[in-house]
Amino acid sequence: MADPKGFMTTPRQEWARRPVEERVRDWDEVYVPGALLPIISKQADRCMDCGVPFCHEACPLGNLIPEWNDLVARKDWRAASDRLHATNNFPEFTGRLCPAPCEAGCVLAINQPAVTIKNVECAIADRAWEEGFVPARPPERLSGKTVAVIGSGPTGLAAAQQLTRAGHTVAVYEKDDRIGGLMRYGIPSFKMERRHLERRLGQMRAEGTRFRTSMSVGRDVDAAELRTRFDAVVLATGATAWRELPVPGRELEGIYQAMRYLPLSNRVGEGDLAVSPLSAAGRHVVIVGGGDTGADCLGTAVREGAASVTQLDIYAQPEAARDEYAEPWPTYPKIYRLSPAHEEAGELRTAPAAHADARVFAASTLRFSGDEGGHVRALELVEVDERRQPVPGTEQTIPADMVLLALGFSGPDREDGLVEQLGLVLDERGTIARDIGFATNVPGVFAAGDAARGQSLIVWAIAEGRAVAAAVDRYLTGSSQLPTPISPGDKPMRV
Repeated sequence: MADPKGFMTTPRQEWARRPVEERVRDWDEVYVPGALLPIISKQADRCMDCGVPFCHEACPLGNLIPEWNDLVARKDWRAASDRLHATNNFPEFTGRLCPAPCEAGCVLAINQPAVTIKNVECAIADRAWEEGFVPARPPERLSGKTVAVIGSGPTGLAAAQQLTRAGHTVAVYEKDDRIGGLMRYGIPSFKMERRHLERRLGQMRAEGTRFRTSMSVGRDVDAAELRTRFDAVVLATGATAWRELPVPGRELEGIYQAMRYLPLSNRVGEGDLAVSPLSAAGRHVVIVGGGDTGADCLGTAVREGAASVTQLDIYAQPEAARDEYAEPWPTYPKIYRLSPAHEEAGELRTAPAAHADARVFAASTLRFSGDEGGHVRALELVEVDERRQPVPGTEQTIPADMVLLALGFSGPDREDGLVEQLGLVLDERGTIARDIGFATNVPGVFAAGDAARGQSLIVWAIAEGRAVAAAVDRYLTGSSQLPTPISPGDKPMRV
């Protein structure tokens, strides 16, 4: 490590966010442009070179974190980029979108604020693009084998890039009109601007990966017929079957799934629409669900000019610090976190009846009520105990003329016919069953990402994409030099 005492002399300092009043008036990333580079070398110096880096174990990609921390501290950006890209195809994505389980596993985090690993990663990735350290890497020769990758989220793109670089001819099929999956139409641009995605897609095209947009496998092309045209198929369709909220009044107009709402606002940013047909402007918005998707809806509704925005979370408000008995280091703890969207909603007081950050914790929806025209106008909720059972006498009604359901996903979409056309076996969770080598019950068909693992983090999605690429390469050629960072059975560190 460059400074053996860095972790004792340098306090943690994170990438500064733009003022709330400024950033809610646009859709640019929330961080101050250029504010990361001046602080990041000192922050990387806080890495202890601890000997047993648990950050490795906490990261499914096995990122070489102490190594590139040391290189950043020494300002060797090219070598840092090489170390980072050795394990991660898309560090500019994870540096912005991953919740950083690596930081929870940082040894320094036992009794001090962790190293800002996520910020260091983002700085390396951005500097690498600026300095030209990440040119296209087309294969020296082609294998003559062809692979279809269905789905262009982080799993599909990682698998496609790895297989292309191994010499196979890869075509990525995407049901939407643009490549990127949820990174394109699910993630708001204030979390990650689309230029980062476009830049990486340009690299992949230069390497030889082919993209087929507006092609829903199962609808526009028969999945079984597609299998006969390729030597192998990778299913990376994601878990897009959203969960429902079966309570009285669900049939009322004005109640939408989050993944109907967010893509439309993102299409405004793409220039497809002048105004979203589901805009929150002037409406009293209630978001049911306390996860990242709910926070994305919150930040989007604030920028669209909602009259009020409230987010309901069925879980009790977490403590500010880790519970060392229930969730000991180095597991990823459930603690109170203030996302940029919650910071914005709290400062702007978008939900006066809620907590300071627009969230109502330990809250469950009882029913919706509407007007004579059949449009939702109010939501009745109740406080719940630690077993998520209603607490009598705690019912309250809040105004709601727009409700967004952000309750997560249960597995791959079954309506497109892909599962039936291929004859795939599903497991008890409703996700695609696979063996230890990512292979499904159909010869030559492999499954990875949320479609098989279940809803997870972007860092796990990329790890799955890299691992399934190695499995496919081995199936096609008999052996593989591609890395396999995880197996299908691997799980995050938990108690």
